[in-house]
Amino acid sequence: MSDVPLGIGIDFGGTSVKTGVLYRGNVIEEAPRIDTQKFEDAAPLIEEIAKLVKELRTRHPKIEAVGVGMPGFVDFPTGMVHNLTNVKGWKRIFLKKELSERINLPVTVENDANCMAYAEWKRGSGRGLNHLVALTLGTGVGGGFVVDGRMVRGANFVAGELGQTSIDYQGPDGTYGNRGALEDYIGNQQITDMAKAAYEAAGNPQSDEDCSPAHLAKVAEDGDKVALEIWDRIAKKLSTALMNCCWLLNPEAIIIGGGVAKAGSLLFGPLDDYLRNQLSPAFKQNLRILPARFGNEAGIVGAATLALEEAGFDVDDH
Repeated sequence: MSDVPLGIGIDFGGTSVKTGVLYRGNVIEEAPRIDTQKFEDAAPLIEEIAKLVKELRTRHPKIEAVGVGMPGFVDFPTGMVHNLTNVKGWKRIFLKKELSERINLPVTVENDANCMAYAEWKRGSGRGLNHLVALTLGTGVGGGFVVDGRMVRGANFVAGELGQTSIDYQGPDGTYGNRGALEDYIGNQQITDMAKAAYEAAGNPQSDEDCSPAHLAKVAEDGDKVALEIWDRIAKKLSTALMNCCWLLNPEAIIIGGGVAKAGSLLFGPLDDYLRNQLSPAFKQNLRILPARFGNEAGIVGAATLALEEAGFDVDDH
């Protein structure tokens, strides 16, 4: 291990910050989490992250780079975080500069969904592919695209927001004025609301907990007709967005992770059918729909992998 560069990945969430040390694609140590809601401003939270990084370096001196995945829009070259709506004091924060000055290491800052996509592309289900769509299904819907062997970031480095693309131009108003946004149909809370309405209509009201995606998967496996119908609806809605991605990008694979994807064949079976029925043979003949390799560690793995690569290391070897 002494000759192999290590990276630190930081997965910054609305409630906590997860930090881990990456060695050859594996997280070999995960540090205690930092509660983001304890901090009133960005500066003391950055100080706390820097302190944690320094502690990890005392045990892992071959750490060469630090990557941070952020749940918001990021200016990739400068590492500036535009705004975090659920964490106090984070507006136009130049995190790359602020953190690297404190730890004296190269720092890379990227959107968290892009970090998940990067993890799957470089070390996960998409390894060796040059064209893929990766998405994570949870509270919201995050996405990342790889085209011709390069991460797609766009003119202002905010491309890949699959959850904000529309599946109905007459749908509900979205956060940014975008009507019918995908995540307004299949985010965790939206799935729960959809299930509650379906059970109510069937004369069998259920609680929020009983209508959570995890519980819906469990009862669907046992043959619950309402739950099975909900998973079919989710697959149909998701297939509409992914169909558009396929016509635009012609990917080799679509990689799906996040909590909702844990439903497995309940989601992947109908999704594959609906998607292929909307594509011509040229687009679907080699298309694969794959479960993500990484779960909760995806953000750490992707952020650290990207940071090492940006620092000049060959991540295929390390």
